[in-house]
Amino acid sequence: MSALFNFHSFLTVVLLGICACTYLKMQFPAILEQRTGFRGFFWKAARIGERLSPWVAFGCFSMVTTVSRPSWLTPY
Repeated sequence: MSALFNFHSFLTVVLLGICACTYLKMQFPAILEQRTGFRGFFWKAARIGERLSPWVAFGCFSMVTTVSRPSWLTPY
């Protein structure tokens, strides 16, 4: 199923994108210099990761706990 139609998958993709952009900006700052255009979207995701890092970390931790649960514990 596409990540657009499954909310859990959509949140996972968004959190992964924010974390990846933040990591790339910290390691290679020249890649995300441009604030406009197509690369500006990734610059904004990196900015969200920098400014809201405790909330992003909490979101990542909650995603790990929901993904790592055994399937027999999840209700139908």
